[in-house]
Amino acid sequence: MLASGRRLLFVCTSFVILSLLVAPSNGASNSTGALNQSHNKTGSPLEMTPKVSFQLKLHALFHWSSFGLLMPLGIILVRMSSKSRNGGCIRLLFYCHVISQVAAVLLATGGAVLSLMNFENSFSNSHQRVGLALYGVMWLQPIIGFFRPERGVKVRSLWYFFHWFLGIAICATGIVNVYIGLRTYHERTTKSVRLWTGLLTVEVIFLAFFYLMIDRWSYMMKQGHAAIEQLRPTNNRRTYPTTLKKELAMVQE
Repeated sequence: MLASGRRLLFVCTSFVILSLLVAPSNGASNSTGALNQSHNKTGSPLEMTPKVSFQLKLHALFHWSSFGLLMPLGIILVRMSSKSRNGGCIRLLFYCHVISQVAAVLLATGGAVLSLMNFENSFSNSHQRVGLALYGVMWLQPIIGFFRPERGVKVRSLWYFFHWFLGIAICATGIVNVYIGLRTYHERTTKSVRLWTGLLTVEVIFLAFFYLMIDRWSYMMKQGHAAIEQLRPTNNRRTYPTTLKKELAMVQE
C-alpha cells in the first residue's frame, strides 16, 4: 500500500512538472499582454478578449471543483468510513477519499498553472496572495497522507490530528478564496456574480449539513426506540419508569 502510494505520488508530481515545462510560452505572453493592455491604471473595468475570458472561467471552474466540491467530498467520505463497521465498505470509502483528494490537488494545480502562465500576477490582491499560499501547502497534504504510519504506532495519533487539521484548513481557506476570486472578478469586470455566489453558498451549506449529520444520524434513529426498550422485560422482570416504580411501592406499603 505504501509503495503504491509512493508510485502514485511520483506520477502526479511528474505530470505537474512536465505541464510546467511543456506549456507554451507564446500563448502565455499574449494572454498576459491582453490583460495588461486592457487593465487601465485608473482602475477602470477590464475589456477582456474571448480567449482571456475563457481562461478565467476555466481557472474558476478548476478551483471551484477542487476546493468547493472534491476536497469537502473527500472529507465526508473518510468521515463516513470511520462510522462504518463493514470492512469492504471502509476500504471502498477510503479509496474514494484518496481518488477525490488526488483529483482535487491535480485540478487546483492545473488552475495554478493556468493562472501563472496566462494572467498578470503582481500578487497585489488578497485572492492572488491566498492562492499562492494554498499552492504551496496543498501538495503537503497528499504527501502526509501517503506516508501515514501504521496503526498502533505512537506517532499515529499526532499524524492523524495534523492530517485532519491541515485538510480542513486547506479546504476552508480554498472555499473562502473562491468567494474572494468571484468578488475580484466582479470588481475588475463589473459583471454580476450573484448567481455563482448563491450556488456556491447553497453547495457549501449542503456539504456542511451532511458532514454534521454523519455523527448524529445513528443517534437520531435510536431515539424512536428508547421508550420501547425501557419496557422490555429483563431477567423475567419488567422494568418500569421511575414514577411508576414509586406508585407501586406506595401501593405495596
